[in-house]
Amino acid sequence: MNQVRFSTRERDEYTLVYFELDVIRPEALKSLRPPKVNNAKGVVLSGRGPIWLYCYLVHNYHPTRFIAVYDPRIGAVIVESHWPGYNVGDIIKIHEEEI
Repeated sequence: MNQVRFSTRERDEYTLVYFELDVIRPEALKSLRPPKVNNAKGVVLSGRGPIWLYCYLVHNYHPTRFIAVYDPRIGAVIVESHWPGYNVGDIIKIHEEEI
């Protein structure tokens, strides 16, 4: 049974990786296969899930230009960057209807 359902949306500078889940247990990480993305772009993660799932996804997308986590109150906060112009703590303005 697939415990996490992923969807992606391409933007010019990043790929939005959105996930939904019902119940997930840590052992699900052993077989979890997040969607492949273009590593020449950044990734914005969005979805409601446990912190350990977010940690796994950040590690998985480490090769991308940057990784941001969507917060509906302020936008996507960059938490990791390997590219000039995208700094940890920067906010990418994303409107909730784009998610």
